[in-house]
Amino acid sequence: METTVYQDATVSIEMLPSLGRFGNNSYILRAASGGAVTVVDVPEGAEAIVEALGETPVERIVVTHHHNDHWNGFDVVRAHTSAPVFCGATETNLNATRNVQPLADGATFAVGGATVRAIHTPGHTPGSTCFLVGGALITGDTLFPGGPGRTQTSENLQQEIASITSRLYVLPDETLVLPGHGPMTTIGASKAEYAVFASKSHPADLKGDVLWEG
Repeated sequence: METTVYQDATVSIEMLPSLGRFGNNSYILRAASGGAVTVVDVPEGAEAIVEALGETPVERIVVTHHHNDHWNGFDVVRAHTSAPVFCGATETNLNATRNVQPLADGATFAVGGATVRAIHTPGHTPGSTCFLVGGALITGDTLFPGGPGRTQTSENLQQEIASITSRLYVLPDETLVLPGHGPMTTIGASKAEYAVFASKSHPADLKGDVLWEG
């Protein structure tokens, strides 16, 4: 069941939580003025997305990164709409048959009167991209309550931490963080957690699932 998790004068964001075997979140961005919507991430269990859309047209599908759990419902959504699909311009391992269009760092698109900005945050994957709309940030698997997304190498973790601290922590503390799995948080809460991590020493080969306060 979708829940409105953010709303301002121009746009609302609905979360469809815990979809499929991997508990993915999907988001629907709706203009306050009505009209076509934007869907962010199309995981397994996308039948719930289609149900939430009803007869509302879809302007675009945006996916935060290439991992399959964020794409496993693509065919279900594609059967419902022929809207173009976008992903970060530097992302790898994309399915060529899906004709994915690139979104460069800083690229923007409109949802009614709202402007959505793509923020490139490599680390979890090379092209991981977050999307800022109003006072909300959709982070995919880059940032969660409690820590960063899982990484394969220590270099990836350092890259992801740099992405988070230099690109996301500059946003206002009250900015809502809407991750690809699990509950919401805020930039301010995440910065406070990271301060604990930054105050400690860590193994040079640290990687994988890392908790800021672990």
